[in-house]
Amino acid sequence: MATYKVLNKQVFSTGSYSIVPIRMEDKYAIMKWRNEQIYHLRQNRPLTEADQDAYFGSVVAKLFEQEYPNQILFSYLEDGKCIGYGGLVHINWIDKNAEISFIMNTALEKDFFSFHWQTYLGLIEKVAFEGLKLHKIFVYAFDLRPHLYETLEKYGFFKDAIINEHCLYDGKFIDVVIHSKINNTL
Repeated sequence: MATYKVLNKQVFSTGSYSIVPIRMEDKYAIMKWRNEQIYHLRQNRPLTEADQDAYFGSVVAKLFEQEYPNQILFSYLEDGKCIGYGGLVHINWIDKNAEISFIMNTALEKDFFSFHWQTYLGLIEKVAFEGLKLHKIFVYAFDLRPHLYETLEKYGFFKDAIINEHCLYDGKFIDVVIHSKINNTL
């Protein structure tokens, strides 16, 4: 398993769920899920295997050795099997904040969306607040999935901002909604 230089602890677990430094073996499953869920991602076209290989080879592989990487990515596992991925992205080491990224196996979204989001949030919060001592984490989301906001708010996130008509989606401008959580233990 690859390890992040910036983290003392690499694996974060609760019950049968864990996040581990992103595994190269999961890259094509991740590509499939990203392509299936492109509508809510900042991705302008479907990824190919060549795209995914290039990204993992030129970007992801370098993250592990960086003192202050701009992102830290994880495979989200259930009993050792990858069922999602995400991480802390757009990390601002000066202001001590980062955006949370997460997608799960598309087949789980309908019945287990809230459960997996809450499980993942518990794990990634440990990375951010305990492992990295960040002050603030946030979710930047196109205003397309109100059920996401309910889940975030149940887990203690607050609506921090609405950026009006910020993204062009399906021929019209839509809002971006930002939910945040502050590390009150610092």
